[in-house]
Amino acid sequence: MQVYRFTGDTKPDQVLNEAGEVVGSLPDNAADLALEWYPFMIFCRKFDERAQLLQRQGRLGTYAPFRGQEAAQIASFAVLRPSDWVFPTYRELAGMMYHGLEPVHALLKSRGHPDSGRMPDGLRMAPVQIAIAAQILHAVGAGWACELQQTDDIAVAYFGDGATSEGDFHEGMNFAAVMRLPVVFFCQNNQYAISVPVERQTASPTIAQKAIAYGVEGIRVDGNDVFAVYQAMRYAVDRARRGEGPTLIEAVTYRLGPHTTADDPGRYREAADVERWAAAKDPLVRLRLWLTRQGLWDDARQAACEEEAEARVRQAVAEMEAYPHKPLAEAARHVYAEVPEGLALDLAERGKEAR
Repeated sequence: MQVYRFTGDTKPDQVLNEAGEVVGSLPDNAADLALEWYPFMIFCRKFDERAQLLQRQGRLGTYAPFRGQEAAQIASFAVLRPSDWVFPTYRELAGMMYHGLEPVHALLKSRGHPDSGRMPDGLRMAPVQIAIAAQILHAVGAGWACELQQTDDIAVAYFGDGATSEGDFHEGMNFAAVMRLPVVFFCQNNQYAISVPVERQTASPTIAQKAIAYGVEGIRVDGNDVFAVYQAMRYAVDRARRGEGPTLIEAVTYRLGPHTTADDPGRYREAADVERWAAAKDPLVRLRLWLTRQGLWDDARQAACEEEAEARVRQAVAEMEAYPHKPLAEAARHVYAEVPEGLALDLAERGKEAR
């Protein structure tokens, strides 16, 4: 009798360990990449912190923080081309901004502005998805379209660990595998699906191993290690472009903040656990340690970079607050080429009531 059991290693791949020491293979242009990524990671950290403060002040609506997940996002988006299709969730703002989304546009989503649903021209990036795992099916469809059109563009679905318990994840994985579509499934395992810890979300020792059931390659990587994430994404994207089918990447990371500004994480996780991840695994600290060892970073550069990031965030907030308001009737403008007459009248009436 053949009994199938998982006996593999669950340790995620690393290039930089928690002390910023090299324990794997660096990409060829590691120094150039790090000097591009690290300042952007500082900007994203400050953007995230400011957005949460704005929400507390009533200047933004509900916001989903990404603090602690900057490495997983920026290093994975760094592999993509503008012509690739990207299907993000509400927590991918760091990667989306690195990919070309203006910071003011990233803030408009929590402002409830109709224009937040329209992505920049020239980027094939879908608006953020709120329904868990629904964007996975969209990515698979886009990957199929890339294949039918015989381009070497690919599609990427970003999602969290909770999405892997949804039917859309399994259906998307199965269809993409059977059709050998150019799709990368990128899971940021940040340990919590809202308030449910990953060990209560799935009985699988890893999320990456779920790939095996579908005949897909799976990679488990340290999501707080920029170089490890970049190498894993490079491998998966190159496979997809060569027509070798989909890959599932599990980036093991940690959400240092709440699920959204609407919840209190103190009710479902220990403060000591958060402090342990923040102290030992922060992706910004790890990359700065490596840069400093290479003689590429010092306190003066850090101070200048933080000042520049603060200024950029202030500018984004000012642009967001000066952004023109739109009447409620505009809410459907980015959804329909021609807004149905009945809907247009309904929105116009509701707009009058709101005033």
